[in-house]
Amino acid sequence: MKKRLLLLLTTLMGMFFLCTGVKADDYLRVGMEAAYAPFNWTQETDENGAVPIEGTTQFANGYDVQVAKKIADKMDKKVLVVKTKWEGLVPALTSGKIDMIIAGMSPTEERKKEIAFSSSYYTSIPTLVVRSDSKWADATSITEFVGAKITAQQGVYLYNLIDQITGVDKQTAMGDFSQIRQALEAGIIDAYVSERPEARTAQEANPAFKMVELTTGFETQAEDVTIAVGMRKDDARIAQVNQVLAAFTEKEQLALMDDMIENQPVEKNETTEKPSFFAQVWNILVNNWPQLLRGTGMTLLISILGTIIGTAIGLLIGVFRTAPQAVNKGLAFLQKVLAILINIYIEIFRGTPMIVQSMVIYYGTAQAFGLNLDRTLAAIFIVSINTGAYMSEIVRGGIFAVDKGQFEAATALGFTHNQTMRKIVLPQVIRNILPATGNEFVINIKDTSVLNVISVVELYFSGNTVATQTYQYFQTFTVIAIIYFILTFTVTRILRMIEKRFDTDTYTTGANQMQTEVLHD
Repeated sequence: MKKRLLLLLTTLMGMFFLCTGVKADDYLRVGMEAAYAPFNWTQETDENGAVPIEGTTQFANGYDVQVAKKIADKMDKKVLVVKTKWEGLVPALTSGKIDMIIAGMSPTEERKKEIAFSSSYYTSIPTLVVRSDSKWADATSITEFVGAKITAQQGVYLYNLIDQITGVDKQTAMGDFSQIRQALEAGIIDAYVSERPEARTAQEANPAFKMVELTTGFETQAEDVTIAVGMRKDDARIAQVNQVLAAFTEKEQLALMDDMIENQPVEKNETTEKPSFFAQVWNILVNNWPQLLRGTGMTLLISILGTIIGTAIGLLIGVFRTAPQAVNKGLAFLQKVLAILINIYIEIFRGTPMIVQSMVIYYGTAQAFGLNLDRTLAAIFIVSINTGAYMSEIVRGGIFAVDKGQFEAATALGFTHNQTMRKIVLPQVIRNILPATGNEFVINIKDTSVLNVISVVELYFSGNTVATQTYQYFQTFTVIAIIYFILTFTVTRILRMIEKRFDTDTYTTGANQMQTEVLHD
């Protein structure tokens, strides 16, 4: 049976690598959010010249994608979009996860310190987006926004432009446009600074939004409004990129942008009759269930494997930490060194957030050691070692909860430490820690959402993609919340059933068996 299970696991892993592997020589790997229409967006088909997104069955399109195709044709390659959060684009590039950033990025002085930039492939015009029913809907100058609560995306020049508005109530920058639009629709902010193509998209997709036509707008510098391709500083292909962009005239740029605005997959509201909230929730579920189902499957895969592997790590550490000190001096020294390393591991992974661990392990290892991890395997590894750090302390508490007399009785019967742990202690520990293990499982289901920072296509990531496609944020995240609740509720009920099974009269631990044998003797 063990051989069959090992063969099955090996076969599955082999299939996984075959399915996810992509020859780097055949593809130009381009990083972008695929959630910033009309520059880039996610869609379900390859219509209108869309290209595949790595690790998914979805496709990316938009102005940035079409520019990437022009560059890839020059290099005799095909475009493969690596969907990446905005804050992860530069780390992904410098660590070798992607070949280029084509995501509406401006070549600011700060970014030039880390990466190189090509010539411009578009010049943006900053503007403001407000609620269509707000008092600023008919504003024509930034001077009219006194007292308005305004924000922009984190890490972009647009956020710094807010300071030009006298008396503005500048809000904290937000991670992506889905958060910003959600905040605007909810009334948490009064406006956000954006670029004109995105503002037009927001206005056409959602009647609650309006792009402000500014006659007196923001003062900008050329490096801010210019959009260029980001590349590694040692990448000699920048000359080829610049050659392509030099032939891409301003007239062609405007024509391409107009075409992308027209073809972007947003649901335009042409009727004043608005469906009820629950009808919109149901429509989102019906129209996007394959995408949400894939995300749910990935969340379950990562959380299940992470919990199982993490529990195994916890059990191994627990057994080691309760082992008696070795008689041999050399072994005793190694035992102490290993104990110190284990303590360091536990303190680090219990003392740092999983989102930080994800960035360090996925991008940091690639940049420092050239270790190019598959993002799904990296996610399983991250959740596993994080869970292992917590489970080791839970197991330690479970071992200490076993009566000391049972250890003494086992020693008197000639049991070794390993035999004592395997036949007497661990059966009781597993039962004792079952509620805590279930709790870790539930936490892992929810915590997989932070893995979107390394662009793992789990449930939250899939839901966020749907929200950026439909512009229905509250409705989409209501669906996501319901799915998370169903998962955690089901897992909790299953674990309760397992606990009851352990608590039946037929369940006997190794300790009870040993005591029965002693009485018979």
